[in-house]
Amino acid sequence: MVGIWYVWPGKPEIKNAGKPVQTIAAFGDSLTAGYGAGGQTNSYPAVLARLTGKTVVNLGLSGDTAVHAPARLPEVLSAQADMVLIEFGGNDRIRGGSLQEAAAAVRQIVDAVQAAGAIAVVVDTGGPQMGAYTAAYKKIAKEKQAVFVPGILQGIFNKRSLKSDMIHPNAAGYEIIARRVYKVIKPYL
Repeated sequence: MVGIWYVWPGKPEIKNAGKPVQTIAAFGDSLTAGYGAGGQTNSYPAVLARLTGKTVVNLGLSGDTAVHAPARLPEVLSAQADMVLIEFGGNDRIRGGSLQEAAAAVRQIVDAVQAAGAIAVVVDTGGPQMGAYTAAYKKIAKEKQAVFVPGILQGIFNKRSLKSDMIHPNAAGYEIIARRVYKVIKPYL
C-alpha cells in the first residue's frame, strides 16, 4: 500500500519575522520617493505610515536603479528598521539595463537587510514589459525567505486618472499602492 501525503501550502517562512515591527524603511526609486504625488505627505510611504501606525522612513531617490542602489545600503542600514521595503527595477528596464545585474543587486540588498536582522520585502512594480523583473524578483523573495509584494502598478499604469504623468502615479495612485503593500506586509507587523 502506498500512502500519499498532501502538504497544504501555508504562509511561507519569512526570515527575521516574529518580532514586533516599529520602524519600516522604504528603499526605492521615484515611486518610493513619491514623485508626482503632490507632496511628501501623499507618497506611498507616508500613506503606509498612516495605515500601519508605524514610523516609515522614506529612502526613495528619483532616478535610482537596482544596480546603483547597493551604494546606498549604509544609509538604509543606519535607519535601523525592522522591515525594509525594496522597490527597484523600473529605471533599470527603461534604461535598457541588464536584468541579471538588477536581480543580483536586489539579492545583495536582501542579504544585507536580513543580515541586519530586518524583514526584507521585495516590492514588484509590475506594469508594461516588466514581466521578466516580476519573475526574477518573485524567485529572489522565495529563495531568500523575503516577503513579495506583486504588481503595485497593476491597474494604475494605464489609468490616466491615477497618474501625474506618463509613468508616475498621483496621490490617488499612491494611496492604492500603499494599500497593496499594507495588505501583504500586515501579517508580519
